[in-house]
Amino acid sequence: MNAVSVVCYGIAAIAFLLLAILMSVSWQGRRPGAYLIVASTLSAGWAGLLMAQAARGSSAMLPIYIAETLRNGAWLFALSSIAASSAPRGLLLAARATPFIALSLLFVLPIFSRLGFEPFDPELLLSRAGLAAALIALVLLEQIYRNASDTARDGLKFLVCGVGGMFAFDLFLYSQAELLRGITADGWTARGALNAFAVPLIAIAVRRNYPQWSLDVFVSRQVVLYTTTLMGVGGYLLLMAAGGYYVRQFGGSWGRLGQIMFFSGALLVLGLLLGSNALRRHTSVFISKHFYRNKYDYRVEWLRFIRTLSSSDEDDVRRTAIHAVAQILGSPGGVLFLLDDSGKRFVVSAAWPLRIDAIPRTSELAAPAALPRFLARTHWIIDLRELRRTPDVYDNIDLPDWLRDSTGLRIVSPLLQLDRLVGFFVLYDPPSPFDLTYEDRDLLKTVGRHVATHIAQHDADRKLAESRQFEAYNRLTAFTMHDLKNSVAQLRLVVDNAERHRRNPEFIDDAVGTIANTLERMTRLIEQLRGNAASTRTVVVDLVDLARRALGRCENRTPVPTLEAGTMPAMVEADPERLVSVLEHVIRNAQDATPEQGTVSVKIGQTPNAVVVLTVSDSGSGMDPDFVRDRLFRPFDSTKGSKGMGIGAYQAREYVRMLGGEVEVQSSPGSGTQFSISLPVCVSRRPSPAASAVATVEQEKGAAASVQSWTEEGTTP
Repeated sequence: MNAVSVVCYGIAAIAFLLLAILMSVSWQGRRPGAYLIVASTLSAGWAGLLMAQAARGSSAMLPIYIAETLRNGAWLFALSSIAASSAPRGLLLAARATPFIALSLLFVLPIFSRLGFEPFDPELLLSRAGLAAALIALVLLEQIYRNASDTARDGLKFLVCGVGGMFAFDLFLYSQAELLRGITADGWTARGALNAFAVPLIAIAVRRNYPQWSLDVFVSRQVVLYTTTLMGVGGYLLLMAAGGYYVRQFGGSWGRLGQIMFFSGALLVLGLLLGSNALRRHTSVFISKHFYRNKYDYRVEWLRFIRTLSSSDEDDVRRTAIHAVAQILGSPGGVLFLLDDSGKRFVVSAAWPLRIDAIPRTSELAAPAALPRFLARTHWIIDLRELRRTPDVYDNIDLPDWLRDSTGLRIVSPLLQLDRLVGFFVLYDPPSPFDLTYEDRDLLKTVGRHVATHIAQHDADRKLAESRQFEAYNRLTAFTMHDLKNSVAQLRLVVDNAERHRRNPEFIDDAVGTIANTLERMTRLIEQLRGNAASTRTVVVDLVDLARRALGRCENRTPVPTLEAGTMPAMVEADPERLVSVLEHVIRNAQDATPEQGTVSVKIGQTPNAVVVLTVSDSGSGMDPDFVRDRLFRPFDSTKGSKGMGIGAYQAREYVRMLGGEVEVQSSPGSGTQFSISLPVCVSRRPSPAASAVATVEQEKGAAASVQSWTEEGTTP
């Protein structure tokens, strides 16, 4: 029996201690809350003392008497504080005076003993003090409950059951002690278990009477469910043990076999009960209905809803949205209808757990149909079972045949975006027990708006991705047109001067060289569009030679650019034609910005840190710092109107950066511009054969520059 007492009072001590901690962290300063915290703390200490004495096998009456008096007094003060405005004044005074009188007897009785009076037996003194405290506590509870409003009684009934159960058992235990002239061991042991069972009821009472008691205690539904399950399993196992004992005792020769069969069957039944979803649902509904104000733990439900909605288990966002909403009500599935792009029909967009191809096409609805118009006008959640029973509640709306004849579908919930109906859910009937309450309707409205916004955001992201793909395609087209424009300009010069100079051998040679150069550039462009890796292959070239080629292409315009370079070659690794195009673009821009009497110069030099710098300087109009910072290298931003594409400077900078170099621009209005291109010097000092061959052909034929020189004698385009 000592072991059972240790377990019972140990559980009671832990339970009261946890209750005291929960109330302490949520206390907001009011007196009833403080009294309840003190009462729970002293009850934990009282149970801990009795557990320790049971473990030692001793029963010292003085510590027990003091602990009992303090524990009873704390609960009497707590009940007096709660009943302060409803109980008679004399009752409140008696409740507060009882623990002081009980403690004062410890000092008065020894005096009576010295005067010759026979003192009370310690157990009888404990029982009579306990009887007085129990009677006053029960009367206080009766006053509290009788004078409370109907609304307050819903929370107070748990206090009456919890605290009243403790003191009712004390009344029974101490009444027996008066009759039997002693406290029974079995009753004393059972007292610990009964006090432990009272703790959850007290916690619920505290929770339901916030803020009157200024204790906002929160106990998770899952904790209550698991605790209830554990207590139920424990009670079931006790019944199993008792049943097995009686089968063994009265089964005779078949007793042992009967006991084994009984235990096996009982364990099988226990496993079936624990694995029953229906029993779990009924238990959850019972707990939510009788122990909590709200049907849902909204924090848990919202976190689960967001986690499901943002999960990557499903590829289709709409299908995931159905899953997220259906799991709130426990629905086995649903169908999502969304307004199509024409805005004339609500079509099936997703289904869960079914696939969309399993939904018949006849389930589509026209936007002016009765159901969408009703949802758009009222924003109501439709319970199809209620609609069939009382159609006048829903204005006798005419449902489509597939929805009216279906027995599995239950709930129709609108999706609203800025009070505009963009779709609706049709959910299957959740497992029983289920009643669609106002909490379900409010929650469905809230998650419906969230889902509508989520789907709209997903569609907007998809359209943005498509627009970016079109933007990339248009940008590629613009780059291609820019390169084609330069090639067409060279060919146009050949055609425009052919009539006048077609019999001149030198013109023919230069024209062929220009066509060959254009052919090479267009072939390279085609290779780039195809993604040919060879089009991006680089070779070692002399930057000075490439600069001379670029100047040769630009020297037919004024002001004629000049070149200043050292005697040492400046070897870099690049695509010769692309780098020449970059230099040509920079020089031509400098010529465009400089008047005929101005100057454009190209200077090449090397820095000590193995970097070659090519600087194009002009004495033109210059640019302000804001334009250089914000617009110069922005693609498709041109100051030349319809004559320019606005991508030349961007292409030049990006290619230089691809080579590991950098572009710097220094300019100010009226002071000209310096355009510097920095490239790393290549380790190899000799140009590749391919680069040398290209340079030789260019120098011999003069390519585009020679053809352009014929315009001085003929007509330019």
